[in-house]
Amino acid sequence: MNTVILVSDVTKRYEDIVAVNKLTFGVKKGEIFGLLGPNGAGKTTTVEMIEGLRVPDSGSIEINSVTVSDKRRELKEIIGVGLQETSMYDKIRVEEILSLFKSYYRKSSSIDEIIEIISLRDKRKSFVEDLSGGQRKRLTLGLAMVNDPEILILDEPTTGLDPQARRNLWSIIQTLKAHGKTILLTTHYMEEAERLCDRVLIIDKGRKIVIDTPEGLIAQLEIDKCLELYMDTTVDKDVFEKLPGVNEVVMDRDKLILYTNKSDETVRRLIELSKGGLLKFRDLHIKKATLEDVFIKLTGSRIRE
Repeated sequence: MNTVILVSDVTKRYEDIVAVNKLTFGVKKGEIFGLLGPNGAGKTTTVEMIEGLRVPDSGSIEINSVTVSDKRRELKEIIGVGLQETSMYDKIRVEEILSLFKSYYRKSSSIDEIIEIISLRDKRKSFVEDLSGGQRKRLTLGLAMVNDPEILILDEPTTGLDPQARRNLWSIIQTLKAHGKTILLTTHYMEEAERLCDRVLIIDKGRKIVIDTPEGLIAQLEIDKCLELYMDTTVDKDVFEKLPGVNEVVMDRDKLILYTNKSDETVRRLIELSKGGLLKFRDLHIKKATLEDVFIKLTGSRIRE
């Protein structure tokens, strides 16, 4: 697969704050690539540099082997951008704002086709001010599609949406991939990255932590289950590290997370200790490992909202 976006050793500072620190990664043609990390991790700064809205202090960014800083105007014809916050005129109709944005480009998509893809057929004559939050997000995605871009860059596309509206937008993004689009999206939602992305780059404090497929990242944990243990009393981590199958113990807020590759044996021993009065806990949850567990294990903390 061809690499269509190449970020090489990029750094961006704001006075004393290093927002992006020597970041390197590539996005392949036709994939959905996720930048996953907490708010303030450097995701938005990274995509703004890719879009040409900000200039790196050092390093380089290429789209289709063309340096972004050299050909910004030309590259804007082949990328579509969905900003985290998009200001729109309230007193303009859905089809009118799509036509307006379409007029900014030499090449464009059919307005009817866009409205169909973003599922706003019944709202095409409605004013923007009358749209729900989920409908506005879909319209934002439609505005990113007006120039029939090869590459879509979506910054936190589902932030603020309820679960159903979020899943509706996921379906649209998957449809765009099926149409051959390359999609780079940022998110701090673990489930979103796991469900949508072919590959994920976990970023924190401006640095690359790890990059792989969601399945590959989870496999790196080398566990079959995560046990979440809610304790009534404080117990040394050593007690849990000695349990059968446990290869990592992480304290997360009010609970202990035990990563185990022998979950049945681990649970059996926990119950034995509890019945013997050697260990007291008020609840035990058993679950499959997720990207959130990867993030916790790599950074020592849960992703920050």
